[in-house]
Amino acid sequence: MNRSKASIIGVGCSPFAEHWTRSAEDLLAEAVLEAYADAGIEEPRRQIDAVFAGSLYAPMGPVHVSETLHLNAPVTMVYNYCATGTEALRVAVMAVASGMHDTVLAVGFDKPKDRGVSGPSVNIRGVRDLPETPAGWFAQCAAPYFARFGAGREDLARIAVKNHHNGKLAPKSFLKKAITVEEALSARMIAWPFGLYDCAAQTDGAAAAIVTRSDLAANYHDRAVRVLAVASATAPHPHTDLTHDFLRWKPTEAAARAAYAMAGIADPFAQIDVAQLHDCFTLTELLSYEDLGFIPKGAAREHIAAGTFALGGALPVNTDGGLKAFGHPTAATGLRMIYENVLQLQGRAGARQVPGATRALSHNIGGYPTGCAVCILGRE
Repeated sequence: MNRSKASIIGVGCSPFAEHWTRSAEDLLAEAVLEAYADAGIEEPRRQIDAVFAGSLYAPMGPVHVSETLHLNAPVTMVYNYCATGTEALRVAVMAVASGMHDTVLAVGFDKPKDRGVSGPSVNIRGVRDLPETPAGWFAQCAAPYFARFGAGREDLARIAVKNHHNGKLAPKSFLKKAITVEEALSARMIAWPFGLYDCAAQTDGAAAAIVTRSDLAANYHDRAVRVLAVASATAPHPHTDLTHDFLRWKPTEAAARAAYAMAGIADPFAQIDVAQLHDCFTLTELLSYEDLGFIPKGAAREHIAAGTFALGGALPVNTDGGLKAFGHPTAATGLRMIYENVLQLQGRAGARQVPGATRALSHNIGGYPTGCAVCILGRE
């Protein structure tokens, strides 16, 4: 992708919460209307050429989107499990960068709470006839990593404390509760080493972005954000990959390499100012520091202790609380990350603002869990 061709001119996000009295369409409309207003879109039926949407729990997704938004534009649904939001942005960017469309809408929305269960479905795939769960996938990396590099549950607890702190500063986040390391360590166990506070909060919500040709962005306002890269990658399932050492997440490494090549990033720690990482579990965030090349393999423990990834640190991560505290309405999460990074690059993030941020990265794991998408945004 020619990174000069696509820009984001508007973003929107509903509050992420347990929306028992609101429909998926309500949340979808709220996020999209905010994005329209942010971009200065006054006649969406004329100005929006196409819609790229994602939802895991809306089987009639195109109908939901079409009937809610009342556009003349074609609606294309995308799906990559938890990475669906970033995939919606990726195809939106490709549509604009290819010259097929001038201005398009990317949106992700989900209401998993309507399913009546407390977490993602376990009926995904079996291992020796046992159900898999996301907690089980990522927990398998813990023992090998801890044994190799000397990390432990205390390091994970510090990540949870950081993200809960940041979530309190984000008006639309779900969990606005500060916690201590001691509280995180004493919480009930979910799947060792993950206690309750190591696990992301699942919520309902929606997020959206308006993407246009970069040469048209100035027609809307002077604060457009360039899409420097958006890359998606897959890898073999870790349960069947004989070369998987459970010290890393291979799709993250592959997506990061592709995104850095697109964006001309040679030293991500020095060249990225703020990052939103897929902290479905605290260990996933820890591994991602290293898999994304921010720090060497095995160095996370010392950087966590030093506050490298905290607000005010050298590379703030999950400035809005991440999946952990902001919430995780599956298909909306990737675009929620984009929403936060756009606010950061435009200097509109309030109490959680990273001063002078000009490049921002988002990292979104998906594909049960064999995929990953990485997006890099920039504003000079």
